[in-house]
Amino acid sequence: MAKKTESSFDDLFFDNDVESSENISTIRISDIEPNKEQPRKTFDKEAMEQLALSIREHGILQPIIVRSLSSGNYQIIAGERRWRAAKIAGLSEVPVVVRDDISEEQAMQFALIENLQRENLNPIEEALGYKELIEKYNMTQEKLAQSLGKARSSIANSMGLLSLPNGVRELLQQGRLSAGHCKALKQIKDPALMTELAYKAAEGDLSVRAVETIAKREAKRLEEEKTEKEIKPRLNYYTEVEISLAEQLGTKVRITEGKKGNVLQINFSDKDQLEGILRHFITD
Repeated sequence: MAKKTESSFDDLFFDNDVESSENISTIRISDIEPNKEQPRKTFDKEAMEQLALSIREHGILQPIIVRSLSSGNYQIIAGERRWRAAKIAGLSEVPVVVRDDISEEQAMQFALIENLQRENLNPIEEALGYKELIEKYNMTQEKLAQSLGKARSSIANSMGLLSLPNGVRELLQQGRLSAGHCKALKQIKDPALMTELAYKAAEGDLSVRAVETIAKREAKRLEEEKTEKEIKPRLNYYTEVEISLAEQLGTKVRITEGKKGNVLQINFSDKDQLEGILRHFITD
């Protein structure tokens, strides 16, 4: 077992070409277990079958990176897809590089970062990976972006997907919705409308451009409603008229101001009351 040393966060970005820089050993596949904190939760069945076929023909070209556990087994730091594919291919042993200089916390960090760098994650898994690194290890978006070689805006936009309604997130996670659709959908403030449009887009009924058009129309409608509410302050005169008419007619009276015109509303309960109201307004 290699001697354990303190490793910094940046030390986790070691060279993946381990054949020339690390000691490779072979261990039983049954002695290896995945990292439960692995951000990748779904593995495409077809892609795994293709990788398994390649492994049957050519073997594992790049060793799996592991660390020793107190149980005597080994935990995967990097290479879970190769390990899973090797099991499908029927291998009993796999080549590994044991990195006992990496702590449990660093192993989790590296599992997240390896997937993020290789872009193997779906957009939601990626966003959750960023979120976990930032929250669990007190990283800023800027520091994370620096470590991954990405723009800070890219990290922020990715994490913004986590604010989408659950139904929309599921469609994105399943690959039924594009990032372009989600960008357009995020302009819509109403979660119910956003989800409805997302399902239509997932079924192929709405293009990204169509969603953008609807989003702009919805934004315009909301702006008009806001403007309407901000119309000049209600005149005291209207209140005085409401009170006066209500006393004379014996019913509720309401004057409502609108952008396209004002409305005088007089309530009545039956035909007799209506006729009584009319008599007040009809003159010989």
